[in-house]
Amino acid sequence: MKLEILKEIIKKKEKKTEFAIITNLSSGESEIFEEDKPLSKNFEKYIDQIKNFYKSKKNGVVDNTDIFVETYIRPIKVIIVGAVHIAQYLVDFAKSLNFEILIIDPRGYFASEQRFPNIKIINKWPNEAFKEIETNTNTALIALTHDPKIDDPALQHALKKNFYYIGALGSKKTHENRCQRLRDAGFSDDKIKSIHGPIGIKLGGKSAPEIALSIVSQLVSETYKK
Repeated sequence: MKLEILKEIIKKKEKKTEFAIITNLSSGESEIFEEDKPLSKNFEKYIDQIKNFYKSKKNGVVDNTDIFVETYIRPIKVIIVGAVHIAQYLVDFAKSLNFEILIIDPRGYFASEQRFPNIKIINKWPNEAFKEIETNTNTALIALTHDPKIDDPALQHALKKNFYYIGALGSKKTHENRCQRLRDAGFSDDKIKSIHGPIGIKLGGKSAPEIALSIVSQLVSETYKK
């Protein structure tokens, strides 16, 4: 691989840009692929197959060739609201997945570096915290506090920004009350139905790690539906 290509790959990784590396395994020739950018003649004729690998977020060899496609996908931003016990297990499960984790909780005694090492923590109320975070439809929200003063503003932000995944912890009754507050705030039933509540896939477990597993399983499932 040429040095200039390697330098460009490093820059793109640092900027969390989505791209693919196209390599001819026989000749060693490599090239960076990005959507809407042309490829050289040596790779151009395989563009459809290369795009299929890229869009499906998979690596592989183009059929009947020596062309290997390696995709680099921007991490999914997952915002956890509430530095509760379940959040610690969520972070542990997510470490090996392609998620960029942030935690919002104004309660500093919960959201501390000691409890969540190497995780970005914002010790502010959600309305203030979201001013510091770039969010879009490629963002997920997990609300865990049960406290409407903390969860509700975060849920409202996620609904307005059309997060691809929104989940909120709590019983069916808690969720019914939550939905009514969102209606009172002007959100439609269609919008509110996009919230996974109670959060998580029904695995039957009740302990903190089991609940965290059910949440991250649902998150991964919804991520692959995008």
